[in-house]
Amino acid sequence: MIDFKHRQGSHCESSAAASLLAHHGWPLSEAMCFGLAAGLSFSYLPFVKIYGMPLVAYRALPGRIIARLQRRLRLPLQMQQFTSSVAGQVRLDALLAQGQPVGLQACIYWLPYIPENLRFHFNAHNLIVYEQHGDSYTVSDSVFEETHSIARDDLQRARFVRGKLAPKGRLFYLSRDVAAQDVCDQIGPAIKQVAKEMLQPVLPWIGVKGIRFLGKKLRELDEKNSPRDTARLLLHIVRMQEVIGTGGAGFRFLYAAFLQESAQCLQSELLAQKAIELTEIGDDWRQFASELARMAKGRAPLSPRTLQETANHLAAQETRFFRALLALTAQLPGGQQQHADAKDR
Repeated sequence: MIDFKHRQGSHCESSAAASLLAHHGWPLSEAMCFGLAAGLSFSYLPFVKIYGMPLVAYRALPGRIIARLQRRLRLPLQMQQFTSSVAGQVRLDALLAQGQPVGLQACIYWLPYIPENLRFHFNAHNLIVYEQHGDSYTVSDSVFEETHSIARDDLQRARFVRGKLAPKGRLFYLSRDVAAQDVCDQIGPAIKQVAKEMLQPVLPWIGVKGIRFLGKKLRELDEKNSPRDTARLLLHIVRMQEVIGTGGAGFRFLYAAFLQESAQCLQSELLAQKAIELTEIGDDWRQFASELARMAKGRAPLSPRTLQETANHLAAQETRFFRALLALTAQLPGGQQQHADAKDR
């Protein structure tokens, strides 16, 4: 039996990281984990297909939050993937026998405790397994208030499903307890990393350029798509924004919580104000999703021009916000440092 405390969270990957840290002696908040991992982002990737549609992401790509947090905080975090499902099962069982709660990547569709109407083929969901009882496991999934039990065969199927972002049995765990540290000096570099990635992306589909690229694609809808395909694309964007993970607005709210906590840590009124501004931007993202849904369902006339204008407005808002945030980092501890994770951009 492992004395593990289940916690609900806003997003599966950042909450899994926070839960493992808390179990090993460092009760760092989920918002702080997300912020220090430079988790906020935007991507519109037409060459990566989800359900046959372009990938739209509002956070760092799956796996990067945990990897970045490991590097920034120098955590004793171990990560493994497997070519054999048998080897993956054996390793999970061995870690549990050692008293280790283990984070896993899995496909939501094959998790039987997920209600049927909420299941979809998304292979990058994160959860924690912390007990084994014969052929079943106890799961801490931050989506739910309570823990769940899952059969070995069901968990194996979810861990070794194929397709985009295939988990390949990926697991992660902290190899030892971790003493709480003062992270105030890491806040500036982490904020700087997010701001630079949003304002100066390596690719035109990332950051504020990516938001404008999305607007351009929406403007072309009446010229290139049938009504059915148009509705499908609009609803896909809504799903990627508001259903999968924390969504576009939700990630902005989560990062705003990080800025608010950072403002208290650094005694910065300017950071507190930025938290309020980002919350307002999150509200506008939510309105954008509502606009997309109304047009997709025929409750409002399709207006590609309006959708492009809304996307461009969001891009302009985030450009102003991250420029100001980047300038602010020069006043924060560590703000003059080159961020540590440039190599994984």
